[in-house]
Parts: sequence; structure tokens; C-alpha cells
Amino acid sequence: MIASLRPELAPLGKRIQQARRGAGLTQPQVGRALGVSKQQVSHWETGRSDITREHLLHLAKLFEVEMDWLARGTLIEVADGGAGMVTGAGLTAGLAAGLTALGQKAPTPLSPATALLERVANPHPDTGYLARFTAPEFTSLCPVTGQPDFAHLVIDYAPNRWLVESKSLKLYLASFRNHGAFHEDCTVAIGKRLVALLEPHYFRIGGYWYPRGGMPIDIFWQTGTPPANLWLPDQGVAPYRGRG
Repeated sequence: MIASLRPELAPLGKRIQQARRGAGLTQPQVGRALGVSKQQVSHWETGRSDITREHLLHLAKLFEVEMDWLARGTLIEVADGGAGMVTGAGLTAGLAAGLTALGQKAPTPLSPATALLERVANPHPDTGYLARFTAPEFTSLCPVTGQPDFAHLVIDYAPNRWLVESKSLKLYLASFRNHGAFHEDCTVAIGKRLVALLEPHYFRIGGYWYPRGGMPIDIFWQTGTPPANLWLPDQGVAPYRGRG
């Protein structure tokens, strides 16, 4: 198995510009194809405006480039078409190259729709293990009253080919602070977004929401089958006990 790593160090806007020019398109032509203004395309290329994942997908198709390269700047190519693994210095370069949040000054996205979740290659794709992220201060807004809602999120997944890049995850979760949605919607939407990005063997999310108005709501969602012999510890969040 022969793998090659092709890093592109330019930020996202520069890659959009490079791909547009490579496709022989002008900013007005791209704007018309996506139903946005020329100014919006210019703002994407200069980094003055966030871009949604849906628009990125449309751009990748329009420019006939790989979505992985356009969004993250790195392609890992494997000669036999399998899931390759780069080791040593190549792996270190691959994990760092093309990421738009890690090691960069990255503002909090305006909304979950404009947040770009990033992934890196799993260095141990042949090993079954569990990765856990805990967000004890997750915040969103009630879609009706606009009042803040707070939750303790626990995210567990058994990686396949990909790992979520942790800074992009932190920024994605922070983007919910001005987002209005019910507890169920926030919890399940986060889970589905991560599953679509990572395609893990197994995934589960526990949303332990703090009570407001006297009634706590906890949301649990999982998908996939845990690999054999996977250590799957309890999420460690005590159920709400009222007066205790």
C-alpha cells in the first residue's frame, strides 16, 4: 500500500479562489450558479464571511474538485484504493496541513450552519478504540423565549478512518450559543453532523440538560454497533435527583 500526502497550506478562501480560477469561472458566474451575489463569493474568498457546508459541497461540484481538499486542504491518496495510513513525519504534516482552525486565530462561527467541522486521518484504523469529548458548559437558546439553555454533553465514538479535529469541534459547539432550538434538536443534530463527517463504527451522544422551569430533559442517541471487545465506559453523568 503506497500513500502520498499532498498538503495545501493556503486558507479556505485561497483554495476557493484557486479552484474557481482553475475551473475558468468568474465570481459573478459562481454567484449565479449558487444563487448568491458576486460580493458573497468575494467575501468567501477573502475570509470576510463564513460559508456553509452546503455551499462548499456545491462549490466542490461546480469546480470539479475533491470536497476534502476544498474544505480542509489535504488529500491522502492510496494506490490500491484502500484506507491508507501515513506514519512518522508524513502523518504529523498531514494532521496539521490544511486545517483552518488548529493553530490559527479562528472566530466563533455565527451559527451551526456556517461552522466548518474538520477531520484528520485516524492513525490507528486497524484498532478498535473509543474517543470521548465532554462539553460541560454547552449553551443554546430556547427557540420560543430566547432564554439560554445549558447542557452537559458527552460524545463517544469508535473511529473508523477519521477523527474529528478538536478545535473545530469546540468552535462548532460554541456556535450554538446564539442558536434557537429545542434540546432534542440540538443533541440529535450534533450527533448526525458528526456521524456524517466521520462515518464511525459506533457513535453515541448524551445530552444532559440542566433544568429550567422545574423539568430537566436528557436526550440520548446512538448509531452503529460497538466493535467487539470495545471498552465502553459509562458516561459518568449522574441522573437528575431533584432534591436529592
